[in-house]
Amino acid sequence: MNSEKPIYVTQPFLPPLEEFIPYLEKIWKSKVLTNNGPFHRELEQTQCRYLGIDYISLFANGTLALVTALQALRITGEVITTPYSFVATSHALLWNGIKPVFVDIEPDSFNLDPALIEAAITPQTTAIMPVHCYGRPCNIEAIQHIADNYNLKVIYDASHAFGVRDDGGSILRHGDLSVLSFHATKVFNTFEGGAIVCPDAKTKTRIDHLKNFGYVDELTVVAPGINGKMSEFNAALGLLQWKYVDQVLAERHRIDSAYRVKLEGIPGIRFLPLPEVQIGNYAYFPILVGPEYPLSRDELNDQLRQHNIYPRRYFYPLISEFPMYRGLPSARRDNLPVASEVASQVLCLPLYPELEESEQERISHLIRSFVKKGSL
Repeated sequence: MNSEKPIYVTQPFLPPLEEFIPYLEKIWKSKVLTNNGPFHRELEQTQCRYLGIDYISLFANGTLALVTALQALRITGEVITTPYSFVATSHALLWNGIKPVFVDIEPDSFNLDPALIEAAITPQTTAIMPVHCYGRPCNIEAIQHIADNYNLKVIYDASHAFGVRDDGGSILRHGDLSVLSFHATKVFNTFEGGAIVCPDAKTKTRIDHLKNFGYVDELTVVAPGINGKMSEFNAALGLLQWKYVDQVLAERHRIDSAYRVKLEGIPGIRFLPLPEVQIGNYAYFPILVGPEYPLSRDELNDQLRQHNIYPRRYFYPLISEFPMYRGLPSARRDNLPVASEVASQVLCLPLYPELEESEQERISHLIRSFVKKGSL
């Protein structure tokens, strides 16, 4: 049996428990557990200041936020999106009765390829829903140009993009709406949580109604909304996380940089170049395992697991390959050659603030050692 300490692809950052006790005491004393309580309001204000945005609406999770964002903009018909994402991206479309139309990705960013969007537009197309994959910004200018030409809405799935900035500020300011996830695996987490970044107060008010059953007041319901509210417990966890967010981002940057040095020059191992942004968040560290490497991606994944290292084939399979999507014409593999190749080669290595240098060295050493040993 392997006695080495298990290393997982990610672990949530948890501040000291004793620091959370005062928040719990305030919740117990106030007896306000949900419904836009004081911690909820404070977290929204704190996020706006930190992220450099004007309006944000907190949610119980990012998936509910995606569903509500589509409802808020009254999206119908067809939406152009990426097959290279977590299934929640496309599930949110199906739950709203919207048909996903898959377009291939760029080989150097893994984001939706703007050069292929126009060919996928039909009279039924109402929006584009790109993903800032691994926190790397999409080609925002090209996507917006197409959206403006065809009068389409743009909703960014920004689940990976917390804290990412370009020269003009937060990338969350782009598009009609941006949706964040605060799941436990994300750079900033509230255990479970999410948010919609809103361009104005009117849009935020509509979204706030939609996430609370459509209620305006006790006697007035204006829309068939859902229960998407974030609890006071999760909001309090978020407020505590803010104290450490810069430290967390700095540690992720350090680990990302170390991987680039330790894995440099290994035949068949490719990693993405650093994105051209002012501030990144180093949300994931994906490598591509090409044919020059002696093991296939799946063989390398299995070998690492035998050494108690648990990377993730993220994203594999493609969304378009799941049963509820593979019947769509746009889901054909010959329509998605780049995404199909990337999905067959990608392996996300462990990356989280408390990953020790010795653990990262063990991961890198094993990947390099298989080259010397050859195929197994």
